[in-house]
Amino acid sequence: MYDVTALGELLIDFASCSTDAAGYPTMAANPGGAPCNLLAALSTYGCSTAFLGKVGDDAFGKLLLGTLQRVGIETAGVVADPSVFTTLAFVAFNAAGERSFFFARKPGADSLLRVSELRLELIDDCRDFHFGTFSLTCGPARSATRKAVEHAKSRGKWISFDPNLRLSLWHSPAEARRWILWGTKQADIVKISDEETSFLWGDVSPKEAAQKLHTAGVSVVFVTLGPKGCYYSGNGFDGSVAPPENIRPVDTTGAGDIFGGSALSRLLKTGKALDALTNDDLEGAARFACCAASLSTQTLGGISSVPPEGDVRRLMEQC
Repeated sequence: MYDVTALGELLIDFASCSTDAAGYPTMAANPGGAPCNLLAALSTYGCSTAFLGKVGDDAFGKLLLGTLQRVGIETAGVVADPSVFTTLAFVAFNAAGERSFFFARKPGADSLLRVSELRLELIDDCRDFHFGTFSLTCGPARSATRKAVEHAKSRGKWISFDPNLRLSLWHSPAEARRWILWGTKQADIVKISDEETSFLWGDVSPKEAAQKLHTAGVSVVFVTLGPKGCYYSGNGFDGSVAPPENIRPVDTTGAGDIFGGSALSRLLKTGKALDALTNDDLEGAARFACCAASLSTQTLGGISSVPPEGDVRRLMEQC
């Protein structure tokens, strides 16, 4: 039995570390992909996890599979395809530390996951099924994602969703918006950033955004606010959690995914149904997730930046 099974991208993040005299970047490679960053946090914080996805049967694909296995993520649902390369992401930073993403994905292995390749038993054996929008940007992965969501819903699983918007992967902003809204309508739990709420609905408050999601059928909402912490809402409860102080980010890649996995781990640990979660449960999940995500920004990468639970709890005691 798995606490969470996720579907989506597993890839190599290349982050710019420095620039040579001619202006070319020196890149550091790290394992990543939003669903796997989330699963890594869940595994670190005591949950059992499995992944559905596709990598190339190449050096990077083998490295990534080894990484998932080392952090405790079940890889039986990962296909290694010899006909395509593992997807690569390139992360560049401007002078203010803001990120830009560029993808080697025309196509990449993750986008070629087919319905026939899904190990649906890994969804049958989970409590929560998680997905994002990366796998909705094109086919055949879009069809595989829709099938997996349909299967999970028919089995009464929790459904968690993270828009994880990357506009460069979509044909148009309108297409991105349509599929993000589709994802929210499937979900019980949504982690969404303030940038994504602005993209969807313009100048709305976190509370207004959460209400729109509740109206669409979402039970629990976490709106991440970057350096301002997060807002949570569910079961008639809501509130804000401030981030820990004196955190100087080095790399924010994967921080939102780690927030999502950390918060989800706390909800699962309650052992309660979603409609039985109290304000203390939701606030505690948000507080733990804020501290975990903040600590993760002090280390490069996504999967590799999940902080130990002891470090998170010590930071919580200081807040």
